[in-house]
Amino acid sequence: MAIEGLTPKQIVEKLDQYIIGQEKAKRAVAVALRNRLRRIHLSEDIRDEVAPKNILMIGPTGSGKTEIARRLAKLVNAPFIKVEATKYTEVGYVGRDVESMIRDLMAVGFNNVKAEMEEQMKESSLPKVEEKILDLLLPGTEKKQKKDSESMQMPENAFILPEQVSSEKTESSQDSTREKFRQMLREGKLEDREVEVTIRRQPRGPSMEIIAGGSLDDLQSGMQDLQNILTGRNLKKKMVTVREARKILQAETLDSMIDPDKVADIAKQRVEQSGIVFIDEIDKIATKNQNSSGQVSREGVQRDILPIVEGSKVNTKWGVVDTTHILFIAAGAFSMSAPSDLIPELQGRFPLRVELESLTKNEFKRILLEPKNALTKQYTALLETEGLKIEFSDDAIDRMSFLAEDVNSRSENIGARRLHTIMEKVLEDASFSADEHSGETLTIDAKFVDEKLRGVVTDVDLSRYIL
Repeated sequence: MAIEGLTPKQIVEKLDQYIIGQEKAKRAVAVALRNRLRRIHLSEDIRDEVAPKNILMIGPTGSGKTEIARRLAKLVNAPFIKVEATKYTEVGYVGRDVESMIRDLMAVGFNNVKAEMEEQMKESSLPKVEEKILDLLLPGTEKKQKKDSESMQMPENAFILPEQVSSEKTESSQDSTREKFRQMLREGKLEDREVEVTIRRQPRGPSMEIIAGGSLDDLQSGMQDLQNILTGRNLKKKMVTVREARKILQAETLDSMIDPDKVADIAKQRVEQSGIVFIDEIDKIATKNQNSSGQVSREGVQRDILPIVEGSKVNTKWGVVDTTHILFIAAGAFSMSAPSDLIPELQGRFPLRVELESLTKNEFKRILLEPKNALTKQYTALLETEGLKIEFSDDAIDRMSFLAEDVNSRSENIGARRLHTIMEKVLEDASFSADEHSGETLTIDAKFVDEKLRGVVTDVDLSRYIL
């Protein structure tokens, strides 16, 4: 039986458009994602027995770990969240508890499902939005519909007063005016006219998430939002154009048309069955020896993460979420520690280990030229907005690639991020005075690169600070 979705080969091809090298990591992630889809198509008696094979990516900073995660978020049609292990603290310490990553993942899933439903109902909401805009443009005409319903209930032989006849003539005139405005609205002639709308202030935090297991640092903003709702201070009147009012009213209309309980049920199922959590900087909570400072907090975070990865139930404001089948991908440079410094139980929960390789001159050259978001393309597009055309010669690309590898080998290895510092230094003057050279073409060659980096690359101590 064929299953839909991207195949592992297609996932790797998509990642190749943005990430150079690291084939092992891309293959491992692609297989893990595909297994999520395969599991969903299994029979119920075996589906619950198939546990996700969590991945631990090991490699120097700038080698592509975070970029792989960021691109995955755009590829997979599944709830996905990237978190930093360093922002969590052990239970009992001030800070975020590890369960908040699941609440954040559930929030992502809820918003994704809600957005999909809104897209499906967009067409059916347009007539309602149009009526609301006409009500704002012609205050008072909305009462006609209510009176029409009352007149339908009047008996045929009822006595009609003169005042009622006059009222009907006025309503007929209003109806004619409303239809004229409707035609003008559809023709786009009223887009810049201002109207007054009542908007609802968005809560700054999860209002009562503290009840659902939220952290104490969310309580203050949550209680403030609740107070605003009870006192009516969450409503605010604002003058906006018809164009802006349409967006506001459409959002409100769609929100009223969607059943939040149904959204929560679908989102909960997606999160539990196909959710993905990417935990970055996991090496920063590894403890190298028993006497290291901050060991209690860091080891405590590992102990708190363990039940989440093993499978536990987490309270959220949308219901209880089971983490048993959520896929966890952890990543870290492990320059000051090793994966073996993690507690044994946590190591066992990441059976797939993928080591990312240090980037060389050849990879740097490809990074500068091949990806859709290549640095050379970015800087060329940026400066072209001011009329300055930039052209990179082949020897300039070779020179910058060599320098990136050379500086990385002599100082801290920061991977592809070294190219950012080199490019910024090379184009610093051009970026500063681009407006003065509109219509000109600047050719970047190896000589130009050496001139801009003169004294910086040769001075090892200075390059530590500048490059």
